[in-house]
Amino acid sequence: MTTDLFGSIATKVLTVAELTRAIRGTLETRFGAVWVQGEISNYKPHPSGHQYFTLKDSRAQIACVIYQLSVEIVQPRGLGLLQAKFEALKRKLEAEGLFDPARKKMLPKFPKRIGVVTSPSGAAIRDILNILRRRARGIEILINPVRVQGIGAAAEIASAINELSNPSTIWPPIDLIVITRGGGSIEDLWEFNEEIVARAIAAALVPIVSAVGHEIDFTIADFVADLRAATPSAAAELIVPAAVELDRRINELTVCLQRCWRNFLAREQTRLRLFSERTVGRELLTRIQEGKQALDWRRIPRARLFCAATNSPTSRAG
Repeated sequence: MTTDLFGSIATKVLTVAELTRAIRGTLETRFGAVWVQGEISNYKPHPSGHQYFTLKDSRAQIACVIYQLSVEIVQPRGLGLLQAKFEALKRKLEAEGLFDPARKKMLPKFPKRIGVVTSPSGAAIRDILNILRRRARGIEILINPVRVQGIGAAAEIASAINELSNPSTIWPPIDLIVITRGGGSIEDLWEFNEEIVARAIAAALVPIVSAVGHEIDFTIADFVADLRAATPSAAAELIVPAAVELDRRINELTVCLQRCWRNFLAREQTRLRLFSERTVGRELLTRIQEGKQALDWRRIPRARLFCAATNSPTSRAG
């Protein structure tokens, strides 16, 4: 013999509709309108206009859509525990100068080897690989696989950053590192808010790009990293120039160089022609002057030449 949800003897198998009506009736008659205090997480607006979230405390949580709680008024009661921890660590690291723009490293314009710290099975790595294949050719990508969620994931992420950043005999030097994962609630992204990850990013020897979550998500890793990308796809677009764009720029520079070379040749040819004309002119004037002098010499009378010859010492001695 079995009993139903309410402790009575089960005489038949309930349909889903009958069970939900029984649960609703019990809640409405026993509780009515109640105030529930808890921390809101996993907030998700729906296109229909409904808003869904999880209400939780340290021991339990309730999804406000599954149990059809009709929320009429929401009043804030201080920051949640995770948000308070987030703000406290943010103030601490900011006071130490880890967010200072002056300490951030410049990203290389043309990286040859990129390290990625993420889950090898997540959507983030697929997005990054697809965009890198389309935008750039010949780039080496080294994935250091880690868990990106759950207890202990922060230690894995920090260790992976250290491994890729420091010199290794296993792989060539990395030009930059991307740490990434897809979107989620504050609980899902929390490992990127841990101090051990922030310290690893700050101590890295190569530039770090943080691409954690969606555009509206901010983590401690974003503030410490040398560059924050709104999404994993945006990170891939920021770290390498598009091959098509590079080809277009090379073509523009080629045309510009050819035009400059043609202008240079035309200018030098003009200078050479003018120089040649001046040289020819001077040569012609010199020849004319020499010719005039030779002509004048031939016009001197023979008598004068003879007199000059007879008056010479040699003639008198004879």
